[in-house]
Formats: sequence, C-alpha cells, structure tokens
Amino acid sequence: MKSCGVIVEYNPFHNGHLYHLEQAKKTTNCDVLIAVMSGNFLQRGEPALVDKWTRAEMALNHGADLVIELPVQFSVQSADYFAKGGVALLQALNCDSLCFGSEEGTGADFKRLAHQVEAKQAVIDEAFQSFKNNGSSYPVQMNQAIKSVLPTHSIDLMQPNNMLGFSYAKEILKAQSSMEIKTVKRHLAQFHDESIEEKTIASATAIRKELFNPSDSFEEIQKVVPEDVFQFISTTEYVGWENYWEFLKYRVTTMSLSDLRGIYQVNEGLEFRLKEKVKEAFDFNEFIQLIKSKRLTWVKIQRLCCYILLNLTKVEMAEKVKQVEAIRVLGFTKKGQEYLKIKKKQLEIPLITNINQKNQHLVDLDIRAGFVYQMGKTDQKINQDYRRYPIRKK
Repeated sequence: MKSCGVIVEYNPFHNGHLYHLEQAKKTTNCDVLIAVMSGNFLQRGEPALVDKWTRAEMALNHGADLVIELPVQFSVQSADYFAKGGVALLQALNCDSLCFGSEEGTGADFKRLAHQVEAKQAVIDEAFQSFKNNGSSYPVQMNQAIKSVLPTHSIDLMQPNNMLGFSYAKEILKAQSSMEIKTVKRHLAQFHDESIEEKTIASATAIRKELFNPSDSFEEIQKVVPEDVFQFISTTEYVGWENYWEFLKYRVTTMSLSDLRGIYQVNEGLEFRLKEKVKEAFDFNEFIQLIKSKRLTWVKIQRLCCYILLNLTKVEMAEKVKQVEAIRVLGFTKKGQEYLKIKKKQLEIPLITNINQKNQHLVDLDIRAGFVYQMGKTDQKINQDYRRYPIRKK
C-alpha cells in the first residue's frame, strides 16, 4: 500500500486542511494517508482548542486514514525538533512520501536547499556567530546566516511553513531516507492572517481569534470549516491559555529559583524575570507582554510556559528528544488498520493502541500532559490516555 504522510495540528481542522489532504492524495496517488498530529499541547506553545481525540476524529472524517500522536517533547518545540519527531514517526511507519504546505517552492527545491546547507554547515555556523548577538530572535539570525552563505537560494525561510518544510527536508536527508517530498502551496490564506473576510479558506489563527471574540454567533467561521467541525466547535467547550493561567501562576509563584532554573529552556537568569513579572500580571496575555523582548518572542515564551506548566525539566527533555520511543495510534479507518497490519512486523519501535503498565513509560510525558490538559476543562473526568482505544472509522 502506497502511503503519504502529513505532519499537522488541526487547531481546529478547517477548509485549508481539507484542501491539503485532497492535494496530498492527488499529488502522491497514495492508498493511505498518515497524519502525525500534535497532542494536547501545540507547536506555538498553546493548549489545543479541543483535545487530541476530537481532532483525530475530525482528521479521519475528512481524508486521513491513520492518525498518530506527535509526543509532547517534540510537539511543543521549534521547527527543528518538531520536524525531527514528525519525520521519525513517518520513517518508523515506512512512509513513502511527506506532503506539506508551503508559501513557495517544490519538494525538489526544499531537498536541494537541505543538501546545500548540509554541504556548507561549517561555514553557516561560523557566519551565525556574527549575527548571534544582534538582538534578533534565533530564527532570524539563522536565516541571515544561511542567506549570507547561500545568497541565491530561492526559499524564504522567514515564512513559517517554508521554515517547517526546510526542517522536514533536513531531517529526511539526515535519516538518509528515501521518503519523497511533495509540497502544496498555501491557498487563499496565509499563516498569520488574522481575519476571515469573504473567504472559503482562512488561517487557523483567524478562526481561533473569532472563536474567542465572536461577533456574529460564529457565522464567519461557518464559511471556512467543514459542516461537522462547525457543529462541534459552535456547541462545545474549547480552551485557551486563560484556562491555565491560575495553574501557571501557582507554579511560577511556588517554585524555587533552583527548580525554575531546572525547567527546559529557562536560561540566562530568566527565572528571576519570571518570578518578578508573575506578581504584576493580571492575566496570561499581560504576563507574556511583560516578559517579551526582541529575542524572546511571544511563541518562545508560550512554549516556555508549557514547559513550566507541565514540569518538563532540562534533564528529562534532554533524554526524551534523542529519539521517538513509540508509535501512539489515535485512530484509523479500515485502510489505516490494514496498513498497520501489513507494516506491524517491520516496525522497530513499539506500536501502542492501549496504554498499560508495561508501555506507559514510553509515553509518560504525554500522560502527564493529558492530565494537566483536563484540569483546564469543566469536565475533568474524561481521561485523555488510560482506557482510551483508537478511534475506528469505516
């Protein structure tokens, strides 16, 4: 069975995602579409609007055949680690191709740039040192370094999907994988667009903004998401950072400076600033504004807040990001189930469809994240991991 993989978040699933899945199938002519999807906490350092099971079901309803969870140690990360986890899971499943959305460029363009950067890595690293202390964020500095060494390359790495795509291409090259790379150009809406306007496709950013600030009883949203998704998100509870603000504030307030310093990515005396500003902030957004600087971007601080909220330490993260430890299945169609049966004997890491005492250590951070995620919801009784089996669709 020919397979194509996508690495996704679906926060929430919308018409642009539907277009991506349709184009991925059309471009690769695959039999099975595998979605590696972030769990309950996402790449931009946010809790998902709705839980991973609900989002997995949305994916299965609209073209995915198999949904695999991207572990939290990879999902709440910058592009390189996010790509490392996603590509490793697709590689473990012997996936034939990866298809991602980009602002520009073909699969061949991304592959070529990955080869060029690998060949010039030492020179780029040296160039990076000259930009390191210019006050810009790491992604800006790295883009400047690459551009200074490879001035004629055609992909704008300041575009978020291009940067992710480049990271996927680097990981595929590093793994010496035969996985093909295919791209789908973003259609009608850009990643950071904050308004829906008169469109049939809008960015997830614009949809989330409308959800938290509804002006017309979700009428704008109805135009840009599938009908079943609209029915769900217009009638159910969804969460954002404000649902977790009191928990985060408690953590920062009661942790010692030493414990805060031990949290992943808390560096350069940031623990003192966190302690100081948490006393001044009225809500989560104000807390981010008080911490934010030119080098500490909004997204980077949000990720940092996730690490604090979930108590992800430097020690355990250093170990957990070395490799993907298991394939956690969230759901499948009949085709997806058949694919797993064919590939099961070839798998080099465990396949998890049910968490138990023997395998729980392989997904312990996701179990922790699931418990914390439920704390922000009205119904805290719904278990995110134990006694949960893959969703089955015909």
